[in-house]
Amino acid sequence: MNQRIGLRESKKERTRETVSATAIRLFLDRGFDRVSITEIAEAAEISRRTLFAYFPTKEDLVLHRFADHEREAARIVRARAADQQPLDALREAMLDALARRDPNTGLNDTPEIVAFMRMVFSTESLAARLTRYTARGIEVLDEALRETGVDPLTAHLAAAQVIVVQRQLAVMNHEALADGGSADDRYPEAVRAARQAFDLLDGGLGAWLKPA
Repeated sequence: MNQRIGLRESKKERTRETVSATAIRLFLDRGFDRVSITEIAEAAEISRRTLFAYFPTKEDLVLHRFADHEREAARIVRARAADQQPLDALREAMLDALARRDPNTGLNDTPEIVAFMRMVFSTESLAARLTRYTARGIEVLDEALRETGVDPLTAHLAAAQVIVVQRQLAVMNHEALADGGSADDRYPEAVRAARQAFDLLDGGLGAWLKPA
């Protein structure tokens, strides 16, 4: 029984990824607003009803890639060493992600990823929808910080600042690459900006994020 459930879930995930990849290919080729749900369903060889079962909105076909990472900051805080401060863990994870050229840092110059990020930031409905994932990231990081013993107000304000800073750093990196720069050339400045950003956060929040 468990094996059948596992296979069924695996098949669903493969279908989900196939449908999303098909949609993104069409969007990048023709533009987000010029591709219909019907065209995506036909290209993926599924019905519109099946497509909506996986992705309730057209925007979800693109932004689920961000949704998959909305809990990342909270996960990092919860998984840190007992003697490590939350901001130190988040800083370390950011620097590691930059070194790995994680697409979510904006520091990945693979042409398809640069084009994908450009589409997200330049399409009004996608950019607006992205704010929902930012809000959710703040919410779950807020919860994780409260679990460390930080008071609710500090946890909420700190979570908001951390998530917004991470997003802005990613936008800055993407803009540098979108202008024709390479990830390797941008890397030293991306690291410098990340370190400075977390120094500023630590200067304002560090003492407040110690357990009460």
